[in-house]
Amino acid sequence: MSELVHVHAETPQPRRIEKVARALRAGQVTAYPTDSSYGLACAMGDRSAMERIRQIRGLDRDHFFTLVCRDLSEIAQYAKVENPSFRLLKSATPGAYTFVLKASKQVPNWLAHPKRKTIGIRVPGHPVARAIVEALGEPFMTVTAVADDGRALSEATEVREEFDRRVDLIVDGGATGVEPTTVVDLTDAVPRILRAGKGSAEAIGLDQDQIA
Repeated sequence: MSELVHVHAETPQPRRIEKVARALRAGQVTAYPTDSSYGLACAMGDRSAMERIRQIRGLDRDHFFTLVCRDLSEIAQYAKVENPSFRLLKSATPGAYTFVLKASKQVPNWLAHPKRKTIGIRVPGHPVARAIVEALGEPFMTVTAVADDGRALSEATEVREEFDRRVDLIVDGGATGVEPTTVVDLTDAVPRILRAGKGSAEAIGLDQDQIA
């Protein structure tokens, strides 16, 4: 059965968070709480762990992982950020948003979208998710933890029941919501909301007319 690590949702204990970071570095697939629901994570560049997550979720090759970053400066290492986008990102991070940006040369070809050369990036607002990426010292890759019936999972116990031994470690940071992040496309001059979700469009200076 998956190992369960209990952490405080608002003030996660550093020693327990470091255990999670060690697990990711060791190639383990980890479930953790986010601003929206629970997610499945692995270390950046760990293609074996990525493949395990694809099998767990039943994902095909067209489903790309999101890169979880610590802050805006780290985003700029992995994505091309123009000035207008910089201002929007600054106002929206950390928060319940996923941004689609043009990938920088530091992003491996197998991680970026093969045709558009884009990458999804987020800076989470959830204290546990933020603590994990800070302890890791670099971005990690993630997808949403979704049950076979399509439900986003909002409790560590649900994750354990759904995935059992297929996930190595589950970070129990309490209940989350199930509303997905708001996805914002910043690859063109005019930002577009690809998916309306938990993150407010108005809070980042966009409106309903910019929903694709």
